[in-house]
Amino acid sequence: MTTFTIGASDFLLDGAPHRVIAGALHYFRIHPDHWADRIRKARLMGLNTIETYVAWNAHEPVRGEWDATGANDLGRFLDLVAAEGMHAIVRPGPYICAEWHNGGLPVWLTSTPGIGLRRSEPQYLAAVTEFLRRVYEIVVPRQIDRGGNVVLVQIENEYGAYGSDAEYLRELVRVTRDAGITVPLTTVDQPEPGMLRDGSLPELHRTGSFGSRATERLATLREHQSTGPLMCSEFWDGWFDWWGGVHHTTDAAASAAELDALLAAGASVNIYMLHGGTNFGTTNGANDKGRYAPIVTSYDYDAPLDESGFATEKFHAFREVIAKYAPVPAESVPVRPTAPAFDVPLTATGDWLPTPAADAGAAAVPPTFEDLGQLGPLVRYDVTLPEELFGTADAAPLVFAEVRDLAWVAVDGVTVGRLSRALHERALTIPRGVRLTVVVEDQGRVNYDHRLGEEKGLIGPVTLAGRQLEGWSATLVDVERIAADLAAPRAAAGSGAAAGRTALRGAFALDAASDLFLDTAAWGKGYVFVNGFFLGRYWAAGPQRTLYVPGPVTRAGANEIVVLELDQVVASVAAFVAAPDLGHREE
Repeated sequence: MTTFTIGASDFLLDGAPHRVIAGALHYFRIHPDHWADRIRKARLMGLNTIETYVAWNAHEPVRGEWDATGANDLGRFLDLVAAEGMHAIVRPGPYICAEWHNGGLPVWLTSTPGIGLRRSEPQYLAAVTEFLRRVYEIVVPRQIDRGGNVVLVQIENEYGAYGSDAEYLRELVRVTRDAGITVPLTTVDQPEPGMLRDGSLPELHRTGSFGSRATERLATLREHQSTGPLMCSEFWDGWFDWWGGVHHTTDAAASAAELDALLAAGASVNIYMLHGGTNFGTTNGANDKGRYAPIVTSYDYDAPLDESGFATEKFHAFREVIAKYAPVPAESVPVRPTAPAFDVPLTATGDWLPTPAADAGAAAVPPTFEDLGQLGPLVRYDVTLPEELFGTADAAPLVFAEVRDLAWVAVDGVTVGRLSRALHERALTIPRGVRLTVVVEDQGRVNYDHRLGEEKGLIGPVTLAGRQLEGWSATLVDVERIAADLAAPRAAAGSGAAAGRTALRGAFALDAASDLFLDTAAWGKGYVFVNGFFLGRYWAAGPQRTLYVPGPVTRAGANEIVVLELDQVVASVAAFVAAPDLGHREE
C-alpha cells in the first residue's frame, strides 16, 4: 500500500520526503475530450500532480438530480490523471469561488428560505453533507492508500476571508472522515494573520494563496503552520477578466521568478491556473465590491496553457524553473496552430423572444428568477400601463427598486432604453403606451464574499410616475431550446430583419474537426451555439473579442451556427479567425 502523509517538515510519500508540484485544471471548464491532452501537457511541464475544484452546481443544478457523467465525470477525470502517472488533489468546497457562478453553490440551495450559507446552520449542513458524500463516493476508492492517486483533499475554500465558524469546519471534517477520506486534509487562505487563524483548525494543514512576494508570504504562513511542509495551494500566475475591463496578463519572467523563489524555499506549489479553460454557456461568475463586474466567457487566465490548451511563453519559463528542482520530460510541446479562417453568411430570422403566456399574471411585484425556478439567463416581464398614470403627459418616469443585472425596456414592442446594474442604473423616462415589456439578463452570479445567493431579475416594486405598477406576468426564456429549434430542419426560413434583437443562423463545412476562434466584433450582445454546443456569451463591451470553439464540438462536413442577438448586429456574418483575441491590455 502506498502512503502519503505529512511529516515534521515535508510531505512523505511512502515515508520519503516528497514535493508536490501541481497545476489546476477544472474538468468542468474543459471539453471532456480534451482532458487527457491537458493532463499530458501538465506532466510535460514538469508537474507531478493535478488539482481540481468540484463545482456542486454543475453536478446538481436541480435538487436531487445528481449527474456525474459526461462533462461532469469526475471519476474519469481522476482516472486520466492517474493514467498519466500523476497524483491528484481534490477541492470539493462546497464553496469554490473560482470566478464560477454562485461560487459553485446551486441556486436551489442559496435560495432556500432561512438558510445560513457557509456556517453551521442545519439546512445548509444537511445539503452539504449529502453533496460531500456523493463526491466522496467517487474520491474514496481513488485515494493513494487504496491504489489510486488522490493525495490531498481540501476543506472549504479561503474560509478565513468569509467567516470564523469553527463548528462548521469541524462538521465538514467529520463528514469527510466518516465518508472514508483518509489522506491528509488541508485548508487554504491568503497569508493574512486573521484569515489564516479563522479559516482552519489545528488538525488541518494550512496552505497559502498568493502570486507575489513569495518569500515574505511563506514566512507569514510558517507563523501559523509551525510544522509540516509549506505549500502555496494557489500560486496565482495570471488573473481573470470582466466585461468592460481589460485583458489581464502577467509578465512570464516575473511569474517564473516568484515560482523559483517558492521552490527554492523548499515549498510545494499548486499553479493556479495551469490551464483555465472556458466558462461555457452562462457559467461565469461575477464580483461586486461596490460595482458589479460580471466575468467574461474566457477563463484563459494568462495561464501556461492558453484557453485552447497550447503552451505559452509562461509554460516554457515555468518549465525551466521546475527543471532546477525536479525531473522534466524531454518531449517537446507544440505551439498553437493557425486555426481555419473563413466567413459564414448568416440569415436573420427575426425576434426570438417568446411571447408572454396567455394567462397574464397578477403579481404585485415582478417575481425573481428564484421565484420562477429559472436557471437560464433571461426572463421576460410584461405589465399593462394604466393610462391615467400618464395624465396629460406624453411620457412618465419609470423607476425600478433594483435591476439584476441588465434590462431592455420596451413600450408596445419598441425598445426605449436599457438599464445596467454595473452602471447603477434603475430609472428612465418612457413614452405613453399600453404595454411595458422588460427583458432581464442574469449576467453572472456573484462568486465571492457575502453576496453569494443574491436574487436575480427585477427586485422589488416598480413605479410609473410615482405609483406602483401591478399585474406582472413573467415568461421564462429558454435560450438553449430556442437555439435548438432554430437549428432544426423544420425551422422556418429566415425572413426577419437583422435590426434589433434577432436570431441568426448559418452553415459551414470543415475538412476535419478543428478548434476555431469566432470573431464577435460585428455583434452587440448575446449567445452563440455551434452544432448545439453552447459556447457562451459575447458582448461588444469587451475586452474579449473571440469565442473559443473546441474541436470536439465540430465535425468533418456540415456544421451549423446559431446566434441569439439581444442588441444589434453590424454585419450578419460569422467570421472565424486564425487566432484568439481576448482584448486590449493595460499599457
